[in-house]
Amino acid sequence: MSIPQSGGGVIEEIGDLAAFMASGEKPKDQWRIGTEHEKFGWLTDTRLPLPYAGARSISAMFQGLQDRFGWTPLREGDSVIGLARGQANISLEPGGQFELSGAPLASIHDTRAETESHLAEVRSIADPLGIRFMGIGAAPEWTHEQMPVMPKGRYRLMTDYMGRVGTHGTQMMYRTCTVQVNLDYASEADMVKKLRVALALQPVATALFASSPFFEGKPNGHHSWRSRIWRSLDDSRTGMLPFAFEGGMGYQRYVDWVLDVPMYFVYREGKYINALGQSFRDFLKGQLPALPGEKPTLSDWADHMTTVFPEARVKKYIEMRGADCGDLPHIVALPAFWVGLMYDQGALDAAWDMVKGLDGETREGLRVAASVSALRGEAGGVRLIDLARAAVSLSHAGLAARGLGEEVHLAPLADSLATGDVQADRLLARYASDLAGIYAGTSL
Repeated sequence: MSIPQSGGGVIEEIGDLAAFMASGEKPKDQWRIGTEHEKFGWLTDTRLPLPYAGARSISAMFQGLQDRFGWTPLREGDSVIGLARGQANISLEPGGQFELSGAPLASIHDTRAETESHLAEVRSIADPLGIRFMGIGAAPEWTHEQMPVMPKGRYRLMTDYMGRVGTHGTQMMYRTCTVQVNLDYASEADMVKKLRVALALQPVATALFASSPFFEGKPNGHHSWRSRIWRSLDDSRTGMLPFAFEGGMGYQRYVDWVLDVPMYFVYREGKYINALGQSFRDFLKGQLPALPGEKPTLSDWADHMTTVFPEARVKKYIEMRGADCGDLPHIVALPAFWVGLMYDQGALDAAWDMVKGLDGETREGLRVAASVSALRGEAGGVRLIDLARAAVSLSHAGLAARGLGEEVHLAPLADSLATGDVQADRLLARYASDLAGIYAGTSL
């Protein structure tokens, strides 16, 4: 989850919101790669999730990282809820998932080096404490009642609201982990094409990176339970954004959608003010019940943009959100896959030509099929393994065109395409009646 935004004056007119998105435009030589991944911490003697406080805890991890590696604490009230160093930060998801939001980097090689360094730092603090971290898309056996609750006001508000609008919201918050990449765009037209390709190919990413076949101690019938959870969460703020494929798509059309998504909160003076279900359109008019007479700032808008959760999300960059977290090679393969498709014009154009004929029903059908069957899924006469082979081939060509040798990082995906098996298949093959081997096999 995002940290509170800051900066920006009062919003004077609705056009300021589209201008906010346009301000993210960058020339190609300034495009960067920002990778985020979440992971579960657990205690090696009990296999229980890592608590927030105590001798063996998230707080102890934070303190060790501060003392030994120069991270600066980020606080909410008296609680440390994250760390910052340079342009990177470590934050907490609602159930204590430990998230690295990496710096904007120039290459996938840099991403690999950043991730390896982070995991080495984490292990050096965790190992003496009897703590490990796992790369997997959903908690394999913990119940909701076993999950710790992080001391963040945003999450308290969201937990209450999720129970009213869907059936799986708290599962998403407390018991799933993802890996995503944030990529730049050069113009409104470039944003639209990248968003459309990103949305249409998120089922491919879900299939290739599926790693959540267990839940509450047993196989759950899906390769990506994390993806299944997102389909029963909150229809007003999730999904495949069919409007993005319609004529007239652009910054303002995306703004209009976000404006119609009910609010969660407003952040003021270090506190989250309950605005659950209220309208940002009313806020623009100074008529928000939570803050009567007050108008929003651009930081309020930036915060609200973090409370929509489509399969690909636009802020001042585009986030690819469809993948389960996994092992180190897959954490790095995710940004490699999308950079190859998005940062070479030939690959992007070819990817759009490949998916522009898919209708909304097929795109949604592939989303469902990916969560259930991964690469063996199909919908509307389209087999995911065929679409994935074509997409990975285009990504490989796009990375090769960059001339940096980054295509080597697609190797885990090539392995899956050769066999049809993804991480979830391999985890299921290791499973007997005890999940102990799954913990060891997903250790980061």
